[in-house]
Amino acid sequence: MNEDQTSLPATPKRVLCVEDEHFINELYARALTKAGYQTTVVTDGEQALQEILSDEYDIVLLDIMLPSLIGTEVLKRIRADKPDLKAKIIITTNLELSEENRAAIEAQADGYVVKADLTPRQMAEFLAQLNV
Repeated sequence: MNEDQTSLPATPKRVLCVEDEHFINELYARALTKAGYQTTVVTDGEQALQEILSDEYDIVLLDIMLPSLIGTEVLKRIRADKPDLKAKIIITTNLELSEENRAAIEAQADGYVVKADLTPRQMAEFLAQLNV
């Protein structure tokens, strides 16, 4: 067994990657698929909202800066419309936010990650540690 297979989830978890930067979503999709996740990528907020409301995912990586509907608004609507959502929602961003704004987002999300702090492989390792 190679080292990439050691962290495979027992049953493949479904991950929705909401990221409008093509290069980043491609890197995440490749790393997460290699780590054993079933990965779907969407690139705008409206599409993300519809996918998340389907409640077919175990984990959602939700970028803040998105076309059509920003990630914080997607998060707000999900929490209002589907409070029993099974997916863990992890906010991903490279934005510099005030402590107050970050705390407000973290209060609604299940996690908060600064994309520049993690390689795609480290992101897969982070997700493997989530209780889903």
